[in-house]
Amino acid sequence: MKITGIVTEYNPFHKGHKYHIDEARRITQCDVLIAVMSGQFVQRGEPALLDKWQRTQTALQQGVDLVIELPYVACVQEASRFAEASIKLLYLAGCDHIVFGSETHDLEKLQLLSELPIHVDHLKEALKTGMGYPKAISSLQGPFAPNDILGIAYLKAIKKYPMNVSTLQRTNAYRGLEMDIPYVSASALRKAALNHEDLHQQTPMESNIETSYLNHWAPFYPYLKLKLITSAQEDLAQIFLMSEGLENHLVKCALEHSTYDAFIQSAITKRYTKARIQRCLTHLLTQTTRNEVNNLPPMHTLRILGMNSKGRAYLKTLVPEGYILASRFNHLNPAYRKMEYRATLAYASTLPIDQAQRLIQREIEGPILIKD
Repeated sequence: MKITGIVTEYNPFHKGHKYHIDEARRITQCDVLIAVMSGQFVQRGEPALLDKWQRTQTALQQGVDLVIELPYVACVQEASRFAEASIKLLYLAGCDHIVFGSETHDLEKLQLLSELPIHVDHLKEALKTGMGYPKAISSLQGPFAPNDILGIAYLKAIKKYPMNVSTLQRTNAYRGLEMDIPYVSASALRKAALNHEDLHQQTPMESNIETSYLNHWAPFYPYLKLKLITSAQEDLAQIFLMSEGLENHLVKCALEHSTYDAFIQSAITKRYTKARIQRCLTHLLTQTTRNEVNNLPPMHTLRILGMNSKGRAYLKTLVPEGYILASRFNHLNPAYRKMEYRATLAYASTLPIDQAQRLIQREIEGPILIKD
């Protein structure tokens, strides 16, 4: 039996994601396609536009057989940790192949880079300066966009959790905002959705977007500002990923700006990227501390968000050795369960009360099951 894995966020799902699913099946001729998916918050430190249950439902409707949740603490991380956790979960789920998209679509180059003793989270900046790398690296320099960097991180993780690899050429600019092209980006869709613009039938989630509250950073800012300007410095410094005096910089920016857009633009510097700042803000929002993360047990649970009949049948063939299959919330390790519940509480805090209550209740229920 051939089992293929993909790493996803679907924020929101678009035609490029459908292409990824279809090509992963075609290339690997897999019997089962498994997606590891980010939950309520995504890797760049943002609340997902639509909650994880709506995105799971769409993934299953569009060709994924089984959706596994990437734990919150692994989602809102730098590329290396995000990638290693994703690959580990796919490996535990029995995947023998992974297919990921990349801007260069040059697997040989990405594999060569993955062999070097480089810190992938700072690859883009390091390649610009050439600091600390062999002279030969200059021949590899190019436009290392986010999916290239993630690809290198996946390949590094695969050394520890071996499986076969294929890459796809990305069909759009990662943050391109054009809407009149065959494959628009998730960034373009989010912008259009929040501005109530025509989505040009670029997403199967169009009805979800039209009928759901769309989550984004701006509504959270009053709370974040209050936390930043009233918390003790030593308490802010304990927030996970808050380091190098970032808390002082964020407090200064919060005191100067009344809107999230103005705040985040003033906070971005050469030292502090937007993604790094937003990841710290997410952990501030969820009150996730460095000590809490450092004391987490090893990640060894596959939390099932959804499956179709084929995915359900495959799960029945698995005999977990050293890991847990969690089909219900109470199957999670208590430390991870507490963190996931807090993430959903935070995510739901800006929703209309009825939607918030439903989402919080949904967190403790079982996975989505689609019958073929």
